[in-house]
Amino acid sequence: MAQSKTDAPKADKTPRKAGRPTSAKSSAGKSSAGKSSAAKPKKPRTAKVETPPADPFVASSGAPSAAEAVDPSVLGAEQAQMIETLSMNLAKAAMLAQSALAEAALTQADRPAALSADPFNVAPAMTSVMSSLAARPEKLFQAQADLFNRYMGLWSSVATQEAPQPAPADKRFRDPAWAENPMFDMMRRSYLLTSDWMNGLVAGVEGVDPAVKRRAQFFTRLLTDAFSPANFLASNPVALKALAETSGESLVRGMQNFAADMERGGGALRISQADYGKFTVGENVATAPGQVVWRDELFELIQYAPATETQHQIPLLIFPPWINKFYIMDLQPANSLIRWLSAQGFSVFVCSWINPDRDKAEFGFDDYLEKGVYRAVEKTLEQAGTKRLNAVGYCIGGTLLGAALAHMAAKGDKRIAAATFFAAQHDFAEAGDLLLFTDEHWIAEIERQMDAAGGVLPGAAMAETFNALRSNDLIWSFFVSNYLLGKDPPAFDLLFWNADQTRMPKALHLAYLRQMYGANALAEGRFEIGGVTADLSKVRIPLYFQASREDHIAPMNSVYRSARLFGGDVTYTLAGSGHIAGVINAPAADKYQHWTNAALPETLAEWQAGAVEHKGSWWPHWAAWLGGRSGKAVPARDPAKGPLNPIEPAPGSYVKVKS
Repeated sequence: MAQSKTDAPKADKTPRKAGRPTSAKSSAGKSSAGKSSAAKPKKPRTAKVETPPADPFVASSGAPSAAEAVDPSVLGAEQAQMIETLSMNLAKAAMLAQSALAEAALTQADRPAALSADPFNVAPAMTSVMSSLAARPEKLFQAQADLFNRYMGLWSSVATQEAPQPAPADKRFRDPAWAENPMFDMMRRSYLLTSDWMNGLVAGVEGVDPAVKRRAQFFTRLLTDAFSPANFLASNPVALKALAETSGESLVRGMQNFAADMERGGGALRISQADYGKFTVGENVATAPGQVVWRDELFELIQYAPATETQHQIPLLIFPPWINKFYIMDLQPANSLIRWLSAQGFSVFVCSWINPDRDKAEFGFDDYLEKGVYRAVEKTLEQAGTKRLNAVGYCIGGTLLGAALAHMAAKGDKRIAAATFFAAQHDFAEAGDLLLFTDEHWIAEIERQMDAAGGVLPGAAMAETFNALRSNDLIWSFFVSNYLLGKDPPAFDLLFWNADQTRMPKALHLAYLRQMYGANALAEGRFEIGGVTADLSKVRIPLYFQASREDHIAPMNSVYRSARLFGGDVTYTLAGSGHIAGVINAPAADKYQHWTNAALPETLAEWQAGAVEHKGSWWPHWAAWLGGRSGKAVPARDPAKGPLNPIEPAPGSYVKVKS
């Protein structure tokens, strides 16, 4: 079992073997003992032995040999004690790692092996790439010559002792230690050179299906990221310095973290991205005041307390993604979108989806339409006392809302007056790297995992997929920090939320992967929902689309293509940053920027050419758009005094269910 992270590792005080010091005291006594007068005098050593240089890994001619390094006649008591402590901490770290791996092996022993040895279907893609290279020997020769020339340039700069500079754009190598030591600087630069060459080689392959080539590129990048010298103790100067400065305690703490993560993953490594014990849903995250006013088998409806004396007449109903929990919109008071909307005079309702278990395995899009969207609309209107509402769909919740609007248009249902989409896709032709995980080979692996879990996709499976899309930021940075440096994960609310994953019903998730990502059926007018073929062009209500410039889940061009599928008045706004920070960007933070353009030309490039950049959050721009479509001011609605009886305070119970 893993030791507590708070327990500081201590040196073992058990007796050592004969001939070795058992403590600093014995070492000191031995080093002070006189030698025979007949012995040949030894040449005095330089101060480098007694006072190590600032960088203990810089070689020097006065450094002691390996044998001398443990000889107490050469080293003083303090150095001997440090070496003894370091040795025992290294042994302790090794034992912790071995114990964790042995326990994981026992835990996994009775589990069935994966049906596919290559679940990501990488081998055929790489075979196609290699075949293309082999068929064009001149291209391969040029690539080899290019690699040789790059290394010649690198060796030349090292030989002429040009001052090496770290790569500030690459967070893995920002620490000055990578540039201070020539060996590590050479290692860093040669790695960047080689990885850039390998990725460029695959990217430049010709005559390969674009989807196959993209898969090969993605996994080549994963491979080169994994082999960064920063990810290994022996080649990471920052980790080695921490090891020396703490006499090995950093590595002991790292292996304690490793063992704890192995235990948390039930025998599989689940890297901690945050200090999960620092946050509790409903106590220090998801704290906006409100009431659960409806609960059924699929969702809880939360009505938030007003922050103004009057509110807009038309209420706002938000459909978050069921892949994640809704409180990304209510992390802390300072960045809570829900609190901010309430302060702008909007009457805010949120559909908090259940974290589904095996009993929901057969729930599909029709269930989430009828029992989800339509029922939430019905109950919101009943509670607010209005005939119409405005809606928001976030990410996959926006995909569902778009299909629901098409269904409503076909049925003549006008209960939704206007709709907003945050980072939502309806056209999946350019849906980003997640397309790599939606071929039939990978879907078969996903289905196997869901069958093994009783008909739901475990939350950890989706987390691993999203982490793989940004492996340096979401995997390797924590691997280095937690295990090699022995640091505790940060107390970061966003990363706490990111790890609080939900399960997904088999029927719904397979339909989403196959029909949206695989067939792009919604965009092409072939998606059936509620007995109707969804036609987005029939949706004529006002729509607001928000996209983020650096979004890797819902790329900005994918969202733009989606916006152009609808038939009404559509406003598209582009925010700075990515999938989360681009959306959750409170005005008070004064961060990033956004671009607006009232037109919606054929391409995103044309839209950008005519767009105007504005500093800061896009929220005020949206609030002005929404306010103009939310009716007159009415007395603020008290969640406790509506027709629906309050069940419990926000954030409710469903959001607290762990996967």
